[in-house]
Amino acid sequence: MAGIHTIQYCDSSSHDSVFAALSSPALRPVVLGFATIGVTFLSYKLFSFVRLLLSLFVLPGKSLKSFAANSNPRNSWAVVTGATDGIGLEFVNQLANTGYNIVVVSRTKSKLDLVAENLAAKHKGISTRSLAIDFSNAGQSDYAALSSLIQGLDIAVLINNVGRSHDIPVPFAQTPQDEVDAIVNINVHATLRVTSIVLPGMIQRKNGLVLTMGSFGGLIPTPLLATYSGSKAFLQQWSSALGSELSSHGITVELVQSYLVTSAMSKIRKASASIPTPKAFVTATLKSIGRSGGAQDFAHTSTPFWSHAVMQWFVGTFAGFTSSFVVSRNKVMHEAIRRRALKKQAGKKDR
Repeated sequence: MAGIHTIQYCDSSSHDSVFAALSSPALRPVVLGFATIGVTFLSYKLFSFVRLLLSLFVLPGKSLKSFAANSNPRNSWAVVTGATDGIGLEFVNQLANTGYNIVVVSRTKSKLDLVAENLAAKHKGISTRSLAIDFSNAGQSDYAALSSLIQGLDIAVLINNVGRSHDIPVPFAQTPQDEVDAIVNINVHATLRVTSIVLPGMIQRKNGLVLTMGSFGGLIPTPLLATYSGSKAFLQQWSSALGSELSSHGITVELVQSYLVTSAMSKIRKASASIPTPKAFVTATLKSIGRSGGAQDFAHTSTPFWSHAVMQWFVGTFAGFTSSFVVSRNKVMHEAIRRRALKKQAGKKDR
């Protein structure tokens, strides 16, 4: 009859039979095995989370001064690419505060001159050299000029900071070719060429630090930022491999992972718990050299800012960076960003 539902009840005798079956001598090893796997898995995840907290808030990183000749930064130099704005400029300032002499490399000569002037005014005794290179179309002569500029210098630190993303999220098939070329040239080719110029000196002195700026876009496939995402994924694999190669030479290599930071590239100006300022991000990075933070599953990688590290740990632990769910959500988010950007562009044209 309509409106009448049949409800079946299971008496206690059926439960007793199930428990009896599970506790039988034949199944006991199987049950014990699954229980052991479960306990081991949960113990590992607990250990991983404790390790995350220790890495972020308790254990110290390598001293920045330890990479300098005789542990005296005044005797050594740091090379910073993309050095005139945002994170790059903050690296320049904090390395100079530590006492390193600075080589600044970026696209605009007027900005480089201003950085050099400010360093000279704030840091007595710090030497500065600069070179203007447009890494989007840099040629052999540009890299030869960099090699000549650092000839004879004791380069202790290299910060591969220069980077380029898409102007707005865009499907790959609609991405202008010059934008694709610029992203690959800046994020990949420039990083490889600059590192290859600096490394021989570090290998000879058996010490040095190479920090390369990564991105969550390299961990999580990012639809509508496909070329940028791929370039950062390349840097992840390259840095992990390079770090293993150079560990026997006493050189520390780290790919520095991050979510968003207030900068011209991110187009975000207001800082928050999950979006630090360049100063807060660089401070965390230089204090945690040699510590993984949330990047525990990636060799020679660090996620130094606490909220980024916690976010990375949770995504990696409970969802997976390349899972269909995570990638689809990333696509939805960037489609919304693209719609807003196109609407904003249309509004400007109508004015």
